[in-house]
Amino acid sequence: MSAKKKATSLGNPVYPIIFAIGGVHLLNDSLQSVIPAMFLILKEARGFTFTQLGMIAFCLNMVASVLQPVVGYLSDRKPKPYALPFGMMFSLVGIGGLAFAPEYWMILISVMLLGFGSAVFHPEGSRVSYMAAGSKRGFAQSIYQVGGNSGQALAPLIGAYILVPYGQKSAAIFMVVAALAIIILIKISTWYKEQLEQEKLNTRKKVLLSSLGNLSKRQVGIALGLLLVIIFARSFYVTSVTNFYVFHLKEMYSLTDKEGLLTVFLFLALGAVGTFFGGPMADKIGRKNVIVLSLIVPIPLCLLLPYVSLWAVLVLLAFIGFFIMLSFSVTVVYAQELVPSKIGTMAGLTVGLAFGMGAVGAVVIGNLMDDIGVFSTMVVMSYLPIIGLVGLALPRDQKITAVTSD
Repeated sequence: MSAKKKATSLGNPVYPIIFAIGGVHLLNDSLQSVIPAMFLILKEARGFTFTQLGMIAFCLNMVASVLQPVVGYLSDRKPKPYALPFGMMFSLVGIGGLAFAPEYWMILISVMLLGFGSAVFHPEGSRVSYMAAGSKRGFAQSIYQVGGNSGQALAPLIGAYILVPYGQKSAAIFMVVAALAIIILIKISTWYKEQLEQEKLNTRKKVLLSSLGNLSKRQVGIALGLLLVIIFARSFYVTSVTNFYVFHLKEMYSLTDKEGLLTVFLFLALGAVGTFFGGPMADKIGRKNVIVLSLIVPIPLCLLLPYVSLWAVLVLLAFIGFFIMLSFSVTVVYAQELVPSKIGTMAGLTVGLAFGMGAVGAVVIGNLMDDIGVFSTMVVMSYLPIIGLVGLALPRDQKITAVTSD
């Protein structure tokens, strides 16, 4: 392992760390997936409204959203390697509380603990991935993000095969998942600490001082603003499918709970595949090109989705999931290369905003479904990807590469 540890400073990827942090990202996000997976139980067995379900998702994602940029900023100032297992301990307590919470307010507190653990993990995990990437930043970020998206994709399976058959208390099994993540993170944190000590001896001041060489602060600000608009549109749409589309499938196509959840799994699984291919594709054809492709292709498919037959739903969901998530890891790396001196902050900002928009989206969508119905809400959501066309105005890759090169 020692030879591999030294590889980072030579520009070569440290693959064991890349895959380990990606694996923990899968475990972390599978814990969060328990929450939307539990929605069917909470609605049908506990009688919660769509608005109450939306508030549960809001508490999870808003805590994660608000704290992620803060954690990223603090990490940029003074990294804390062992914050990773520490944060996961909060997730362990949160998932245990969720499994046994008898009251609505206890569920809210439990998901907020999960949100706190997630807020600590994501920016620090992204930093570890960046440090281990060497010259393969797109690939490393794809492995990291595909781990998370794969964990999210498990939500329908968790619901169909664990929570729906065995009830709320069956979520306690995921305390084992959290414990496993803590063990792996302790080992990763040891490597992380050693890398920080090595970097003190081999700083990259030249890169950091020239990080805004070809783009003015105003141009960087505009580019970041455009990225945030893209993340807003994508997160709202993904939230509508992940948390609420199963109710549309039951209402429109008379699917069972299990059939509806497996249909949503198709969207999430292809989304994870798209995330995996997005990073390496961006390394070859450019980050902006992948971002634009990811935004344009889903527009007509999303507009058609509410009106087609069930077999067409399966086809469209697969393509939408693949393309809309193609740029998920790419937007993170794009932001990090815009401001390379703030790796943790940019990861916290982009991923944190995705959580925040998911939080707001869950409440808005839940309210809409209570007010105007499930079908009408899905029609409104189908227009969201159009907003992502602002990505056409992003700076070209050559400018960003020039900014961050030695």
